[in-house]
Amino acid sequence: MTTTQLQPMPDDWRRALAVVAHPDDLEYGCSAAIAAWTDGGREVAYVLATRGEAGIDTLEPERCGPLREREQRASAAVVGVSAVEFLDHKDGVIEYGTALRRDIAAAIRRHRPELVITLNHRDTWGGVAWNTPDHVAVGRATLDAAGDAGNRWIFPDLTEQGLQPWDGVRWVAVAGSSTPTHAVDATSGLERAVHSLLEHRTYIEALTDEDPETYVRGFLTQHAEATGERFGGRPAVAFELFGR
Repeated sequence: MTTTQLQPMPDDWRRALAVVAHPDDLEYGCSAAIAAWTDGGREVAYVLATRGEAGIDTLEPERCGPLREREQRASAAVVGVSAVEFLDHKDGVIEYGTALRRDIAAAIRRHRPELVITLNHRDTWGGVAWNTPDHVAVGRATLDAAGDAGNRWIFPDLTEQGLQPWDGVRWVAVAGSSTPTHAVDATSGLERAVHSLLEHRTYIEALTDEDPETYVRGFLTQHAEATGERFGGRPAVAFELFGR
């Protein structure tokens, strides 16, 4: 059986905005691609719906949230991202709806990206593992907000606040999709992706008894090489690309 090859991601853009639910979502999902993009002179900003405060069983949310925020900022810096914003929705109980769409639309208007990135918004990971409600809500709301951001009659209060409509989003790219269509060569960015995920050390140490670097390197390398089988044999990061 012939394996369908993934197409190269578009490269005729300058600004991207990545919108996800939690600290570490991007590092597990696509930071090798982000490293390659920032190397090429593109601007990438991060918006996180939560501070991941419910993510570590042994840490109370009021201690966990600030710690995971610090880890996320350090993690972003490793791949050349300095703009990191938090929307302060509650970790674990994010609700899909107009409030979330409005917050993401506002972020899109602030950053005015051509490419918006998010994480798997479907119910499952590949049909075998159940996705979390936070990922589903933020992914779906991001796909919707890419349109909301350009319509002056949706959330008109944003215009009153000085956030002018932005209809310049050309694509929304979903990382972690089980039906990807495009990919980015991860060769140049993979080592930094490893170090970027390692910045989430507190979370990783709570997640696994394995040595953190062994765990992180194994996870990211395995996924990049598996994706590369559909991308000319090069390590790669896959996306499902929706044009607008």
